[in-house]
Amino acid sequence: MIEALKNQICEYFVGKQEVAENVLICLLSAGHVLLEDVPGVGKTTLARTLAKSMDCDFGRIQFTPDTLPGDVVGTGIYNMKTGEFSYREGAVMHQVILADEINRTSPKTQAALLEAMAEGQVTVDGKTYSLPQPFMVIATQNPVEFLGTYPLPEAQMDRFFMRLSLGYPKEEEEIRLAKNFLSGKMTEEIKPVCKAEDIQRMQKEVEKVTVSDDVIGYIREIVDLTRKDERFVCGASPRAMLAMVRTSQAKAYLEGRDFVKPDDVKAIAVNVLHHRLSLKSTAKIQGSDVDRILRDLVLKAKVPM
Repeated sequence: MIEALKNQICEYFVGKQEVAENVLICLLSAGHVLLEDVPGVGKTTLARTLAKSMDCDFGRIQFTPDTLPGDVVGTGIYNMKTGEFSYREGAVMHQVILADEINRTSPKTQAALLEAMAEGQVTVDGKTYSLPQPFMVIATQNPVEFLGTYPLPEAQMDRFFMRLSLGYPKEEEEIRLAKNFLSGKMTEEIKPVCKAEDIQRMQKEVEKVTVSDDVIGYIREIVDLTRKDERFVCGASPRAMLAMVRTSQAKAYLEGRDFVKPDDVKAIAVNVLHHRLSLKSTAKIQGSDVDRILRDLVLKAKVPM
């Protein structure tokens, strides 16, 4: 089922296969993913294809500077006949949410997603409403240096399990994209290969994947090295460590194993930690790169036998 899901995503989403695999890892981890890249490389197509492939309710929020928190989580509407307020659902009330260009809206509206992403619920007028399950936010953002963007707050960045960059497709992939466009092959043709209930079952199975004490110690050492590195403003949080544990389990599950290997941790470490870390100004001036630093720290950590 996982192989069929991955193959279908790669058929309609023309780009790096490892990006599709990492999105599936986040899905199986019951986490959220942040896609950062220039416009037009297939971020929306990837999200829509994933939702249709697993027969889930898909919703899209196009963030703009005037998007209000109520547009996202919903609002109370006064009923003149009953004299009471009734809840009108917001755009977040779907199983798979594409938060498109999330960094083009104000910090207040960005923060409206925090409770939904962390707790799977929203609170409006003092009442709590549960979100449909499985629930996943796939947020896209343009590079911060683009005109009209607001940097995401650290608290929200920490809620994303992974930050992925799609990049431009290869020559043969871009040619295939053009042929698919000319032939009218669109995402509306996608047939589901699994159900939402299957995803929830697999998410529970991922939680049962064995993580040895040695592997947990390995993950802890990598996280600790980010805290000791003076080039970062601050190191990775305990939530980052938990995200590494869960995504390592999902990586092992994706490969058909019921236990985590150190190689699983190495495969997910950079994508899980990158967006949670900020370089000091002196490190930026010296030309330091977060990805390169993280790869060096992963190699520096002692691999359990």
